[in-house]
Amino acid sequence: MTQTARPTVLLATFSALPDGEEWTGTTHLLDAFAAREVDARWVVWDDPGVDWSAGLVAVRATWDYETRRAEFLAWASAVPWMLNSAAIFTWNTDKSYLPQLAADGVSVVPTIVVHDADRLPAAIAEVSPDERLGAVVKPTVGAGGRGVVVVDGPGPTDREAFGPGPWAVQPLVESVRTEGETSVFVIDGEVVSQAQKVPAAGEIRVHEQYGGTTVAVPVTDEAADLARRTVTAASALTGERFDYARVDQMRLADGTLAVSELEVTEPGLYLDVLPGNAAVFADLVGRRLTNR
Repeated sequence: MTQTARPTVLLATFSALPDGEEWTGTTHLLDAFAAREVDARWVVWDDPGVDWSAGLVAVRATWDYETRRAEFLAWASAVPWMLNSAAIFTWNTDKSYLPQLAADGVSVVPTIVVHDADRLPAAIAEVSPDERLGAVVKPTVGAGGRGVVVVDGPGPTDREAFGPGPWAVQPLVESVRTEGETSVFVIDGEVVSQAQKVPAAGEIRVHEQYGGTTVAVPVTDEAADLARRTVTAASALTGERFDYARVDQMRLADGTLAVSELEVTEPGLYLDVLPGNAAVFADLVGRRLTNR
């Protein structure tokens, strides 16, 4: 009797993390796929030896893309079968999408995209007319909190302090220091989980490498509603189906939640605190493999 080959999913990562987002030594994703009789393995996205036609590709931890964006997008465009799409990645890897979402009626942290360094002081003054409140300047193409500059008072006068542009200029959302940032996961159109990320003292970046902490929290109606509306608007703007998304949110001074980022290229699933995300993600892949 001929044995039918099991379906395959290739989990794309980058060379510094050969085990992808399970760098802590856990195997939540691999175990979830094994339980569904799907062969899964971590592969480095720029490895010339990988046969990308071997199965469905899921971009999971390609966290070096911001310095090699053109190369990364060219790779994604050449992959035969992939969750989300190269078109989505092109749109999402440049934070210029934030004003687009705002124009479509989504509550978003106010964002001005600046291409000319001479425009930075005016943009900072526009988003933060009260200098005491501060502003944040970050590259429009960036990941992991790298390149973020907090402007307190008049801020840096040396343009080199901001690094290479273009830049996204935003008000400093004060609640990030206390309440932190909320992340809601939307997988195959359904809200499945929520996490709360809080920065270390003196920081605004919630990432672990800067001392931030992440905990699982119950899904709230408020955050779930904003997440759904955000993904729906993004799908309408791009004309693409979003297989997975993480919608990061902050609370503005007026008490409303606003999108700080929409992560649909390579969002970490926070498997250390939300291990159940692995099963939901594996189920998504299983449906795509079955319905091709």
